[in-house]
Amino acid sequence: MNLAEKTVRKNYVFEGKIIKVRCDDAELPDGRPCRREVVEHGGGAAVLYVRGGEVLLVKQYRYAYGEELYEIPAGKLEPGEDPAKTAARELEEEAGFVPETVRLLYVLYPTPGYTNEKIYIYRAEGVKEGHVHLDDGEFLTSAFYPLEKAAEMIERGEIKDAKTVVAIQRVLLENAAKPM
Repeated sequence: MNLAEKTVRKNYVFEGKIIKVRCDDAELPDGRPCRREVVEHGGGAAVLYVRGGEVLLVKQYRYAYGEELYEIPAGKLEPGEDPAKTAARELEEEAGFVPETVRLLYVLYPTPGYTNEKIYIYRAEGVKEGHVHLDDGEFLTSAFYPLEKAAEMIERGEIKDAKTVVAIQRVLLENAAKPM
């Protein structure tokens, strides 16, 4: 069975700096009409940096949730920008570290029910000291946390950000798979 839905007409209802919102006329696989609400987002890139058994996390107030969240460094993609460059840029901007390379771990679809956003999660390798230079209006702190503590923070609900949970779980799985 073909599950694809067909876009009949895109109807933009809002165009902002970060997102655009549409309420499209569409067609179901059986031909019936329907409406689909879509939040268009250019995507983002995040970077996992583990040093000596500790993971780098930033803590930042997120207005939409009304609370401070622990996250791995991340930022939005500039139009046409390579996600790997975004990840490397954000690691330096937010925490002052410059990776020699970044290796793609995952492409995450955070909320497929209503947005086309993709988050590219990388792992930083060959990292050197650089300089923090936050964007205008960006306020955050960064610190290293032992992986065991980060795992406990996830279990206690202190780390809630999906990309961060996925990245930390990846490291924990890799460590568990290593022979002793």
